[in-house]
This record gives sequence, structure tokens and C-alpha cells, in this order.
Amino acid sequence: MKTSILETARPIPTKPLDLGLVRAQFPSLRRQVNGHPVAFLDGPGGTQVPQRVIEAISDYLSTHNANTCGAYATSRETDQVIADARSAMADFLGCDPDEIVFGPNMTSLTFAIGRAIGRELKAGDEILLTHLDHDANVSPWRALEERGVKIQFADINEHDCTINMDDLAGKINSRTKIVAVGYASNAVGTINDVKTIVRLAHEAGAMAYIDAVHYAPHGPIDVRELDCDFLACSTYKFFGPHMGVLYGKREHLARLQPYKLRANTNAVPQRWEWGTLNHECISGITACVEYLAELGRVNASVSRRDALVGAYGAIQAHERKLMERMLAGLRKIPGLRLYGISDPARLESRCPTFAVRIDGHTPLELATTLGEQGIFTWDGNYYALNLTERLGVEQSGGFLRIGFVHYNTEQEVDRVLEGLRSQV
Repeated sequence: MKTSILETARPIPTKPLDLGLVRAQFPSLRRQVNGHPVAFLDGPGGTQVPQRVIEAISDYLSTHNANTCGAYATSRETDQVIADARSAMADFLGCDPDEIVFGPNMTSLTFAIGRAIGRELKAGDEILLTHLDHDANVSPWRALEERGVKIQFADINEHDCTINMDDLAGKINSRTKIVAVGYASNAVGTINDVKTIVRLAHEAGAMAYIDAVHYAPHGPIDVRELDCDFLACSTYKFFGPHMGVLYGKREHLARLQPYKLRANTNAVPQRWEWGTLNHECISGITACVEYLAELGRVNASVSRRDALVGAYGAIQAHERKLMERMLAGLRKIPGLRLYGISDPARLESRCPTFAVRIDGHTPLELATTLGEQGIFTWDGNYYALNLTERLGVEQSGGFLRIGFVHYNTEQEVDRVLEGLRSQV
């Protein structure tokens, strides 16, 4: 079953990615370690931010800092900051602003939605999860086992770390109430066929919850096209501040009963936002969406939504070159095992995120040596604990994860490949 990036209803103009202009906007890319320029290949754990995001956060704290709903200037400005960010994220996800909920991170938002849904579940109801997911889309649902809810897991195809769609379809039944799945794996880069998964869930009368944290830096998201019930992401994974964002269908946000303070409004979506929000980081959300839109804006008449889709066309073209170069180099390293899709003809089904192990070296040893050369990577399980356990690598240190985003270069691909070759 082929997975592909969502198509839009009409072609969107795409301009080539100007990598020099892109990199000039990220001050952190000028950093050096031990005399080496830093190659930030840790994008799956959190991307770097452009200067405009830094300035937006600083400007809010300098001139607009206040709480909301006050009868004075800075409070009204704060209200507008939040409204602007909802509008920006609505364009980013293809929904309406009142379907956007802000929170400290995706994990907290998922727990909040999960607890509210749990109020309606009873013993014997089922939730279907996968072995490919980050634990933020696993543990919040497993917490409902205390209500007698049964947790099912869709298995994976171990040879390429893809979801076994036959197994998933076979485990959806009349008792299934939630199907929770990741848009893309934060560990091995697999892009899941979420549109089909949502359809299968709805055919059984279940809701679909999508974790799009890892996919968001790499491809356009259209929640209307997906028809998912909920979708969560984290802006610090796509060049913004440390914040979580949740899309929920308006009907669900209005119907479900959140755990909240009495003083909090019952209006949608504010009823899902506990306490005072992080206003300064919310101002940074608008800036990061505008950064991405600028990459795809061919002229002033292009809408922000269309500009974002165009930007992702350019991003995907650049990232595909990085993936092709990386896969070709990894195949030449003796004793290296790559986990995930390795077929160059299937690159539309993966992100530029690579999980590897090398015989005779722990992932921590590899990451430490690379780090001393200014090459920043991750080792461990990255909270994809079910996957490392399923593949039998949890007790031996998990994987070395190398993750590229659009500000990375082909030269940085060569550097990490040479760094790995030097250790075998």
C-alpha cells in the first residue's frame, strides 16, 4: 500500500529552496565545537529557530507582556497575539482558528484529550495503538486501562519498520473507540498511511487521533483532507518555540468535557487551555509559520496556506536529495544496520530520519565521538520505547538517530558519513 504526501485540489507554485538564504536566518548554525562548524542533525528532537522567532518572543516580553482579557492596551495586544497564532496554525493545518488548542507540549495535550474521552469509555471498549509510535501517543491511552479499557497494538513489518496494515485493519472492530497513530515515526522516519487508517477507524465508528510531531517539519498537513478527529504537533519540531498545538474537530471540542477550572470559559477552544498560556512563545508560533510561508511565497497575492504548501514542495525536493545521498553512503559502511525503509524507490514513504547501529559500538559511543566533531545526533530510544523493545535493541542502547531538516546540507551528509566510517 503506497503512502504519499497529500495532494491539494489544485497545483501550488513552488520556487526552489535558497539554502544560503535559509541558513542565514538561523543564528545557531554559525556555532562551532572544537574548531568544527556544528552540523545540527538532531532535528527529530527539536529544530533550531530562525531569527524572526527569537525577535518575536523578545518583542512580546519587551512591549506587550500582560495577561488576557483586560481592559487596557497590553492585555488587548496579548489577546491579539493569541488570535494571530490560532490563525497561523489554522493555515498550517488546514482548519479553522477555533479548532486550534495551545498547550505546553503534545504530550500534555494528548493526556488532556485522553482523560476527557475516557469519561465516555466503559469496560470492554478498545483503543488501538501501534508499536511504531512515540510514547506520548501510547501512555496517555494506556492510562485508561484503569477504567477497564482494552489496549490493542497493531504490529509492524520488522524488515522495514512499517505498520502491518493487515494486522491493523484486523484489530479494528465494533468495540474500537480510538485509533491512535503517528503520522511519521520519530525513530526510523516511516511515513504512515494515515489517510487509510483514519478511513478504517471511521468505518468502524471510532475516532482517529494523529501524532504529527515528527512529520510536521517535512510535509504539508491538511486535516480536512485527512478527516482525522484530532491531530497534535509540537512547534519546536518545526522551527518554533517549545509549545504544543492540537487540532480537534469543533464538534468534539464542544461535546467532550475537559477537566478544567470553573473560572475557565466554556467557549471552544479556550475550554481546553488550562491556566495562563505561554504568551511569549505563542507569539513565536506565528513567526515560525510566517518563516515557512515565506519560503513558498512566489508573490504577494499567494495566500499563507498556499505559500506553506509551496514551501513544503521545495523542502521535500531538497530533503529527497539528502536522503538519496545518505542512503547511498550508509550502504557502503561495513557492519552498519539501518532500521527502516532503505529502498531508494520508496523515499516518499519516509522522512530524512535514520536509525542505525554499527557492530562493536554502542549508539552512545557513536554519538559521543560524532559530537566531539561538531556533529550533533541522538542515541537511545527517543521515547519510541515500544519500537526499541519490539526490535530487541532497548537493552543495548537503542539506535543512533541522524535526522535532517531543510537547513541541512549535502556537505553535512558527507561529514556524518565520514564520521561513521572512521569508527569501523
